[in-house]
Amino acid sequence: MRRLMAAAVAAIALGLVWPIPAEALEYVTFRRGGKGCQVAGRVLVTAQDGGLMLLARDGELWTVQPNEHPELTRDAVPFQAFSADELAQKLLAGLPSGFQVHRTAHYVILYGTSREYSQWCGALFERLYANFTNWWSKRGVALSEPEFPLVASVFGDRTSYLRHAEPEAGEAAKSIKGYFNLMTNRMTLYDLSEGGASARGRGRGRTAAQINQILSQPEAAWNVATIVHEATHQIAYNCGLHTRFSDCPRWFSEGIAMYFETPDLASTKGWSSIGKVNQPRLAQFRAYLRKRPADSLASLLTDDKQFLDAQKGADAYAEAWVLTYFLIHRYPKQYVAYLRTLSAKKPLIQDDAATRLEEFKQAFGDDLAKLDQEMLRYFAKIR
Repeated sequence: MRRLMAAAVAAIALGLVWPIPAEALEYVTFRRGGKGCQVAGRVLVTAQDGGLMLLARDGELWTVQPNEHPELTRDAVPFQAFSADELAQKLLAGLPSGFQVHRTAHYVILYGTSREYSQWCGALFERLYANFTNWWSKRGVALSEPEFPLVASVFGDRTSYLRHAEPEAGEAAKSIKGYFNLMTNRMTLYDLSEGGASARGRGRGRTAAQINQILSQPEAAWNVATIVHEATHQIAYNCGLHTRFSDCPRWFSEGIAMYFETPDLASTKGWSSIGKVNQPRLAQFRAYLRKRPADSLASLLTDDKQFLDAQKGADAYAEAWVLTYFLIHRYPKQYVAYLRTLSAKKPLIQDDAATRLEEFKQAFGDDLAKLDQEMLRYFAKIR
């Protein structure tokens, strides 16, 4: 997801013109790789140099460069997202043969594994969706229903997952159990019960009870947390908490995903709660304290690059969880006010460091050093 975000932000030059919202379906014709292409959807951004960002009917975002010679036409047909059935049929064409469809209230799950595992995923995602939207509603944040069905492609094993994921996610695919693609608006993952030692039989022979047994074990807990983390991103970007490719600071979006990801080992389904102390993140932060520089908080607020750094990434994620947990518990009203500021941002407009700091200080006060010390004292008591 991070790699794709960086590529898209760089894809359209600065100097953006925001179109007047229109209901008509728009068509962008362009040339890419020597071939003519056409995408139907809704133009979100028009750059002064002629580049475009288009939202297609399947929820995918397209960036079209000026040198691809985009041409825009409209007709009287109103823009309408694909239905779940239409979307499933379109996406199945791009997946290996044998994939099937499992639908829930909000999700289209395309699966190349057992139906039982697709049902396990659907139940987990719907439970997360209900808890996520309810949690924010109780804090005065009214989220919207997703415009598009939420899509997850579930592969039967890691090998087939990597074959599909590496062209899209690169080398990062080898180190993750699944991911949310900000460009396509879809999750990709594989059967986490594959290879479980306690299962009688493999893949399509497993029962729902066996899947629950495997994925409720301590060694599987953080595999489940990874999927919850990515599913949280997908919900947040589709229900209006974030806007795709807006300048939402990385610490904020990742902090929310980590706040929701914490596994629940008391649950037979691996996850059932929100906002528990994230012990691995807390342990990582405490280890980081021995070398943490004085300007660490300011750097976290303004510099997203550290999340991509192999040496700094784990510390950045840990501090993002710490800051998120602290602000939600100690400054909940200010946190929601800050959220509203970020949610209103438009795609592809990047703020500078001074703007980020100013917006944060408007919500939480001018004295970062004082806030930092308060956060450290707070976490000295957390167990």
